[in-house]
Amino acid sequence: MFKLVTWNIQSGRSPDGKTDLDRIIACLDRFCSFDMLCVQEVSSGYTPAGEDQFAMLRERLPGYTGFTALACDTAEPGDRPGARRRFGMMVFARHPVLQVFRHSLPWPSAPEVMSMPRSTLELTVAAPGGPLRVHAVHLEYFSQRQRMAQVERLRELHREASLHAANPPAPGRGPFAVPPRAMPALLAGDFNMLPGSPEHQRLLAPFGDGVQPWRDCWQLVQPGRRHAPTVGLHDASPGAGAPFTFDYVFASADLAGRVRRVRVDASEQGSDHQALLVELDWG
Repeated sequence: MFKLVTWNIQSGRSPDGKTDLDRIIACLDRFCSFDMLCVQEVSSGYTPAGEDQFAMLRERLPGYTGFTALACDTAEPGDRPGARRRFGMMVFARHPVLQVFRHSLPWPSAPEVMSMPRSTLELTVAAPGGPLRVHAVHLEYFSQRQRMAQVERLRELHREASLHAANPPAPGRGPFAVPPRAMPALLAGDFNMLPGSPEHQRLLAPFGDGVQPWRDCWQLVQPGRRHAPTVGLHDASPGAGAPFTFDYVFASADLAGRVRRVRVDASEQGSDHQALLVELDWG
């Protein structure tokens, strides 16, 4: 089985509000072993201690290769010369990664709300069952219009990669001799959208040009059942509402019959999100 975990770790924030990446790793160790790990909200320079969590996670996950996509890369007035504040996501892979793309997602103006740049990290991994394309994402929270624009861009990227896989470019040398992009694909992360929302429905819409549509892995494994919540399970603060779902893994339709299990780690309190596991019959 090929196992992928996605988790918004909120910069390693623990229930008491402190930063504790060791707790994050301990939660993952108790949850499951995995072939790939997609983590969102990794930071450097933004926490009170200002630690470089990108480097710290690499140190804490030996046996994996870590890849980074930055959404924010800034310097603020008063920072020491050369200092950078960075915020984004990481993907850790146990198997060889043949190709990596870092895509910026749309950020249309929405002055009525806070918002920030967003990105997606695309990797082609040499999984035991064959090449597999994985997109890791973290979409906008406050602006539904921005989030929908980002969903449209994810659809465009999937169409582009699928057409490249079906019709690879002529062979070349050096940087022109790139590995082929895989047709089978997974899309994982914190989407900040509810099941059945317009964004969710649009992401699952058919393409109409032979491109394999996305399928919600939860719906594949447990059709007709409500998505297990991934946010707010352990929020006991006054006024906290019912837990809900923001985190997903989607599979291209050609993988639909290979999705065997989807599980939320409901027991841990490493952040206000819960880790989500998908098991795929892929070698």
